[in-house]
Amino acid sequence: MPLPDRLKGPLWTLSPRHVVVLALILLAGLLWAAFALFRTNPEPIPNPPGSFTSGTPVATPSSAPQPSSTPKSPVTVVVDVAGKVRRPGLVHAPAGSRVADVLAAAGGALPGVDLTTLNLARQVTDGEQIIVGAPATGPAGPPTPAHPAGTAATPANTPIDLNTATLAQLDSLPGVGPVLAQRILDWRNEHGRFTTTDELQEIPGVGPKKYESLKPHVRT
Repeated sequence: MPLPDRLKGPLWTLSPRHVVVLALILLAGLLWAAFALFRTNPEPIPNPPGSFTSGTPVATPSSAPQPSSTPKSPVTVVVDVAGKVRRPGLVHAPAGSRVADVLAAAGGALPGVDLTTLNLARQVTDGEQIIVGAPATGPAGPPTPAHPAGTAATPANTPIDLNTATLAQLDSLPGVGPVLAQRILDWRNEHGRFTTTDELQEIPGVGPKKYESLKPHVRT
């Protein structure tokens, strides 16, 4: 388009140099505006997924302490010292002590007491009893046969009195059980007493053969 006449003239004539300068100024202004825009409105940068905030690490024990299954040995033991000692009673001694140590803690044995029945070198255990001066016990003999309460023991080969014998004594006779022994007592209660051993044959269950086996063991 042709320029108007009032715009024509040396004042509005632009050389290529002026155009380059104006272009540079315009470009610098745009760059400054863009820089100012990004500086005043920063965009928040979200944390990437799986990020975490650093902090002080917490030390965790590798494994919890397990209770010990092995019982601890006692530090001291308690021993009951009785008999002929100066201070009988309970003695508290260190674990592993000997009998001699425990006796010394109890004041020692009385004068003249025989200690040969004790093993003075033996280690004591918790809760045991030590009797000082007790006579040595020999091997146990055969047990004494028990007798029913209220009855006296009958010596061997001694005939039983039919008039004073108890049910237990009659039951102990050879071939006599509790039933026949009760029949013998019933006959005695009915007739008063036995005058001879032959009267046993009047009791049901006592025949001639059984009477011959009972005759050496009974009397009137």
